[in-house]
Amino acid sequence: MRLLAICGSPRESGNTRRYLELALKEAQTLGAETELVWLGDKTIHGCKGCYGCVQARRCVIEDDFQPILAQMARADGILLGAPTYHASIPCELKALLDRAGFSGRWACNEMKKADEGYTWQGSLFSGKVVAPVTVARRAGQNFAFAQLLLWAACNDCVIPGNTYWNVGVAGKGGAVDADGDSEGVWIMQGMARRMVRTIEALNRT
Repeated sequence: MRLLAICGSPRESGNTRRYLELALKEAQTLGAETELVWLGDKTIHGCKGCYGCVQARRCVIEDDFQPILAQMARADGILLGAPTYHASIPCELKALLDRAGFSGRWACNEMKKADEGYTWQGSLFSGKVVAPVTVARRAGQNFAFAQLLLWAACNDCVIPGNTYWNVGVAGKGGAVDADGDSEGVWIMQGMARRMVRTIEALNRT
């Protein structure tokens, strides 16, 4: 199985990346192949609402979005990691998810009109196991977490539970101190185990 972590932090080696790396390391011990994508050095424009993807079956904006979408398509599980900016996720990750969610509806499937209305035939992300991870120095994680969770829910993803929300408390004064939140570390490791087990169970069906 393949797990992809997407780090939406503008900081290359910040707390968000650290929590994602902890999760990936745990998944590796269970046999998963892992990779991490950092958005901080990528150019990803926001969705223009042009509907070009409906005809082209792909997003028509040309930037760094396309190869990342291909990585997401290959993955069995996706970790979406974000620091908390005013109780929200950073714009780079929001742009990626807006475009992935919309163009993903047309990449492999399409809406088909039935007599009773429209019937949904699925998405590029249908059945993928997705887990959000958010980090804040004090508060706001749950709002950002909800953004990521809602994206996964409306893109036909499978969302594994955990014994707590996948959030970390770190970064006061800009510090890189994710390991200081021992509960957060434990939460990320548990999240990884549940993702692997969920993917294994889905593969058996």
